[in-house]
Amino acid sequence: MSSDSRFLKLAIELAARKSRSGRNGPFGALVVKDGRAIGSGWNRVVETADPTAHAEVVAIRAACRRLRSRVLAGCALYASCEPCPMCLAAIYWARLDRVVFACARADAAAAGFDDKRIYREIAGKPDRRSVPCRQMLRRNGLRVFRNWTANPRRILY
Repeated sequence: MSSDSRFLKLAIELAARKSRSGRNGPFGALVVKDGRAIGSGWNRVVETADPTAHAEVVAIRAACRRLRSRVLAGCALYASCEPCPMCLAAIYWARLDRVVFACARADAAAAGFDDKRIYREIAGKPDRRSVPCRQMLRRNGLRVFRNWTANPRRILY
C-alpha cells in the first residue's frame, strides 16, 4: 500500500471515529512530513463553538505548533474530503506542498455540507455579496501598510 493510501485511510478512520457521537462533523485530516504524521485534526465546530475548527485547520494548527513554525513546506495534508474554501486558503497560507483527499465537495454537499454558495460569494464583487461588505477609510488603512512596509523588523508571511 502506498504511503498516500495509508495516510488517507488514517484520516478517514479519524473522521469516522470522531464523528460517531454526532457532536463532530464527518471530517478528518493529517499533516505529514517525512513519512510521519505531525498534526491531526477532526471537525470540532460544534464541540468548540468555533466555525473555523474544521479538520484541516485543526491539523494545520497542530502541525505548526509541533514544528514551531507557521510554514509547512515539505508537508502534505491528507483529508477525508476535499477542503472547503477556508481550509484551502489555510493550506496556501501554510505553504503545504500538496493535498490528497478522499471525497469530493459534491459528496460533502450530498451529506449537508454544501459550500457552493461560498465559492460563488468569493468570486463576486464585495458590494454584491449576501453579507454586505463596505469599504471605508482606505487612506487610514493604507497608512498602516506603509508603516509596515517601512519597518525593517517586519516578518513577511
